[in-house]
Amino acid sequence: MTSEPNQLDVLARLAEVIESRKGGDPDKSYVARLFHKGTDTILKKVGEEATEAVIAAKDLAAADTPEHRKALIGEFADLWFHAMVAMAHLGLKPQDVVAELARREGLSGLVEFASRGASPPSSASA
Repeated sequence: MTSEPNQLDVLARLAEVIESRKGGDPDKSYVARLFHKGTDTILKKVGEEATEAVIAAKDLAAADTPEHRKALIGEFADLWFHAMVAMAHLGLKPQDVVAELARREGLSGLVEFASRGASPPSSASA
């Protein structure tokens, strides 16, 4: 048996740190600076990180190397982090997203899309 803590606990701890930065000094904390700048700045960072993750994923798909894998993992970490900042700014918690994922668990993607009245992505866009 390993003594390694549950890695998902990292998300809960990170969420607590992010929450603690609300109202913090924007000159001393990157997260406080994002909160200080507001919704548009935070969401712009989420978009930038998503774009960087897509580029890194395309690099990995083109050439599966350890460097490309490491780069993609780093970009996904940046994306998750900034998404968590956005969630905190908008009054959401990681548990809200985990609960939604749990609700969807075991559902066909097509059934889940239909339950929201959404159109599934076309096979051409995959």
